[in-house]
Amino acid sequence: MKTYFDCWAGVVSALFSQALAGEPELAESLPKPLGPGSFGWAATLAGEVEGRFAVVVDGAVLEAPLVGEGVDQKSGWKELLREAADAAAGDLLATAGKKCRVMSFEEISQESQISHAFQLRAGDRAWTILVRDEVGGLETQPDAPSDRQRDAEIRAQAAPGPEGRGPAGGPALPALSPGLELLLDVELEASLRFGSREMALGEILDLGPGDVVELDRHVADPVDLIVGDKIVARGEVVLVNGNFGLRVTEVAAPKKRLESIRCLF
Repeated sequence: MKTYFDCWAGVVSALFSQALAGEPELAESLPKPLGPGSFGWAATLAGEVEGRFAVVVDGAVLEAPLVGEGVDQKSGWKELLREAADAAAGDLLATAGKKCRVMSFEEISQESQISHAFQLRAGDRAWTILVRDEVGGLETQPDAPSDRQRDAEIRAQAAPGPEGRGPAGGPALPALSPGLELLLDVELEASLRFGSREMALGEILDLGPGDVVELDRHVADPVDLIVGDKIVARGEVVLVNGNFGLRVTEVAAPKKRLESIRCLF
């Protein structure tokens, strides 16, 4: 079964070739000593897999503007490695069904022990990247539920508990009508909304290649998951097998989610 490291290695190889100048290639190699000024970050993961995952990069890479001209190279590497750590967690969920998330991301300069070594090569230049993988799965994990079990869980969560209370004594959830139960397998189109902006018709007509349209949402703000015209969830954008994905951080109340479905019929 795929491990967090397997997911990270696949994600980071694709991410580096796409995001770094010159499309450098990353390949596993024998470990080599790092030069002065080495830097890196350690991610602490929690969930169905947990532990510490550290990445240290040869300091000489800062001399090459791989993350862009006029950009603080170290800050750019931090954003890139944090994105890779989050994307690997998303890929692990998609491919192995194991949930985890990055709880902290702390700066480090070196590691006393390493698990894997890589070489990042661009033209005739190469830099060493070292990894210490201390991420493992929890000893006892329940089997993944079948589709039928998941449908039963959805119905159980939607039905009110004793005295009008929901499951585990929470607020009462709306019961699904018999007609609505028949729609549980219907596929609906969901989309992500990163932001919006009002523009005059003249501005739209003047748009051309290379123009930038600024939205009303900061890059660190959560994005919306839209079904119909309703927001059903919000979360963080991640990469999953080279595609964009959404790690859900908050969801609308069940009643609101049901309203988003009703508006389509």
